[in-house]
Amino acid sequence: MVKACPKSLAMRLRPILIHPDPRLKKVAQPVARITPEIETLAADMLATMYEAPGIGLAAPQIGVGLRVFTMDANRDPEAPRAPLVLVNPEVTWASDTPNTYEEGCLSIPDQYGEVTRPAQIRMRWLGLDGKTHEREFDELWATCAQHELDHLDGVLFIDHLSAIKRQMITRKMVKLKRDLARA
Repeated sequence: MVKACPKSLAMRLRPILIHPDPRLKKVAQPVARITPEIETLAADMLATMYEAPGIGLAAPQIGVGLRVFTMDANRDPEAPRAPLVLVNPEVTWASDTPNTYEEGCLSIPDQYGEVTRPAQIRMRWLGLDGKTHEREFDELWATCAQHELDHLDGVLFIDHLSAIKRQMITRKMVKLKRDLARA
């Protein structure tokens, strides 16, 4: 089992950026080493992800430009949580078999679109234990990992959609942000 984050850390919820926001389009910077600040960030991200509720959250989505994401694609409500924290993740292998999934995003609430990605991937990352981990993901786990990795590269799931669909969703998000600002 991969160590997710120390249970002793106090977690706080962080606000999730809503598209369009220029911070969501920036490439995140690598993490030099695991520090108490990175552990706190990971704990906050997991708490924020679960509260949202979501199955993945990248640091840029909370305004932190570091290559860190959290995920737990275990959708069975009877099963225990299976949180992962991936620092400096990279895909080391991807299957040729495609998988299309209707994706959504915490930074683009209530909007969905079909995105085709490799059905299986292998990822390598630095864990909070300071060790390198590698694991193969498939099904929803593979989709989630690739979606979150895109965030670290300044790519949103809508960037995989047609220009018309992307513009339509962006207009809805601009209106949502305007409505939220008035509230």
